[in-house]
Amino acid sequence: MAGGLGGWGGLPPRTCRRRRLLGGILGWMGSRYESVVLDAIPRGCGRAVDVGCGNGGLTRELRRRGVPEVVGIDLSEACIERCRAHPDGAGIKYVVGDVLGGALEPGSFDLVSSMASLHHMDTRAGLVGLRDLVAPGGVLAVVGLARPDLPKDIPREVAAAIVSRVRPVPGMSEDMPRPPIVWPPPERYATVRRLAAEVLPGVRWRRHLRFRYSLVWTKPAP
Repeated sequence: MAGGLGGWGGLPPRTCRRRRLLGGILGWMGSRYESVVLDAIPRGCGRAVDVGCGNGGLTRELRRRGVPEVVGIDLSEACIERCRAHPDGAGIKYVVGDVLGGALEPGSFDLVSSMASLHHMDTRAGLVGLRDLVAPGGVLAVVGLARPDLPKDIPREVAAAIVSRVRPVPGMSEDMPRPPIVWPPPERYATVRRLAAEVLPGVRWRRHLRFRYSLVWTKPAP
């Protein structure tokens, strides 16, 4: 992982430290919001997929929650290799691939989750792709990142800064693969909310602190 200057790919050490810190913050924040997905597991869920599964924590938790078939998909080969090597990864299928490139069968999952991965895609195309994976009666649960709508969001950002001071971010091990970082998020909250309402009629939207929002949508049964 280290480059010629003691960083990633020859980047200056200060830049590398900042990227490690940002990766740690995003990973930690993502794990704090996994309850959005876990609370959305539909009754009788037989098959679930986590899109942008990273190091596989959510896929393993879904398996522990009793979902019989769990799939994790990510573009990062390093992350997928780590998932497959994890002692609790047995029985979980991990795929290196692009969810928008036809790597998964449409309409075949009772639960589709996406944790901090939608902002890596075109937002509309990503929402359509995630929606199309959901089986009738199934659930799509997204926790995403967006930029604040200033100046009206200033009070929220102040509150988030206070929370960050009170609840420090734990460190991450140096050998853990970092997902690619897209920062700042390309879309604002208002834009994501509008697109979600267009693509996912009846979607439940919620704002969270620290650049986060969540979407939960149930696909109508025929």
